[in-house]
Amino acid sequence: MDVHERPASKAELRRVMVGLGLAMLLSALDQSIVATALPTIGAELGDFERLPWIVTAYLVAATVVTPLYGKLADIHGARVMLLAGVSIFIAGSIACALAPSVIVLVAARALQGAGGGGLIALAQTVVADLVSPRERGRYQTYFAAVFVTSSVAGPLLGGFFSQHLRWTLIFWINLPLGLAAIQATNARLKRLPQRRHPHRVDIPGAALLVLASGLLVLGLGWGGTRFAWGSAPVLATLAASALFWALFLWRARRAREPLIPLSVLGDPVVRDATLSSACGLGAFVGLTAVMPIYFQSALGLSADRSGVALMPLMLATVAGATFSGRAMARLKRYKRPSLALLVAGLAAALAAAWRLEDLSLWGLDLLLSLSMLGVGAMLPVATICVQNAAHARDLGTATAVMQFFRQLGCAVVVALLGALVVGGAALAPSFRLVLLTVAICVALSLAFLLKMEERPLRGSGAA
Repeated sequence: MDVHERPASKAELRRVMVGLGLAMLLSALDQSIVATALPTIGAELGDFERLPWIVTAYLVAATVVTPLYGKLADIHGARVMLLAGVSIFIAGSIACALAPSVIVLVAARALQGAGGGGLIALAQTVVADLVSPRERGRYQTYFAAVFVTSSVAGPLLGGFFSQHLRWTLIFWINLPLGLAAIQATNARLKRLPQRRHPHRVDIPGAALLVLASGLLVLGLGWGGTRFAWGSAPVLATLAASALFWALFLWRARRAREPLIPLSVLGDPVVRDATLSSACGLGAFVGLTAVMPIYFQSALGLSADRSGVALMPLMLATVAGATFSGRAMARLKRYKRPSLALLVAGLAAALAAAWRLEDLSLWGLDLLLSLSMLGVGAMLPVATICVQNAAHARDLGTATAVMQFFRQLGCAVVVALLGALVVGGAALAPSFRLVLLTVAICVALSLAFLLKMEERPLRGSGAA
């Protein structure tokens, strides 16, 4: 292990957090800024049929490379992989902005996703290297703020650029952000503690994981939109995914050093925390993806006002993460605040589903915000407990595995909610099913967090 002796001061940590926040913003923003610009892109490039691939290509690439970034971070250090990820992302952004056709744009988006897929997990790994688990919760608040910023600013910027300026600006904006992230992290991370462990990359296992997860996300993206859920292309894609998942598990049991060590997933804390966060984050992302449809269709809001109506949900998520993250540093029974807020969130989601047609905009926003308050409170607890349980040599791998399954959870829930909205006969019954599905996800998140062992948090300063 290669570690500098001088520990990180609070001032240095704050400066590093700015750079890490910019790196995370690149990945999070690009998943939300493109959607509102798609009609303009299709009109200018003359290809509406392949527009969904612009979103799917990024999602598939970003999902499948996440575990690879985690393993390589354990080998070469998180700083090196963070810089590599940002550099690949910038190159992909330039290619997107210069794309002459939708087909080229899809390929460039895949390159972009290959760079952005590991940035969130790598940023969390860097913080885990520098801050003890007991102190780490307060820094998770910054990450929650990044996600909220991207969720609110992404659709607004995408719509503004495509309508009033040029749609290519949604990609050119990544250049100054990416260069600022490199400048803010590179020099400072060189002076801070870093760890490296000898590992091997399981190439066959990585190929199987790429195929298994890529086909799963692709099939879920197709289902209910491009093809019917029971159609041959969707069923064949999901069946092929199941086959490659089985082969991946077979490889993981036999490889000398598998890409995802079964010992990592075998730890009950890692498993329960990962499942809890995948269900909870899936509920949050799915809700923010489909609720603008209800705001505009049922409540008559404009596109701009529906974006504003989502802001209370975002702010509630950050408030929950801030509260529970700071409480972890002071409480021995650190799960209790998150569990209490998840119980309240479950009740709020059920109430919203039950009284949907009778609720005003503010009443609906209040209930949905309360449900997301619990999800926000769960996220830092799950992240820190995974890192607290993982061995130092597997820290990057464990963090990336958690992020990988979070992204898969989001893909599954978004696909399911999208199918409920698109395939529903009437608006109100469809969205009642949407809210019941969100309530089920919150209930599962609560159940897994309740089941998770509450191990003492290490509090020994920097890693």
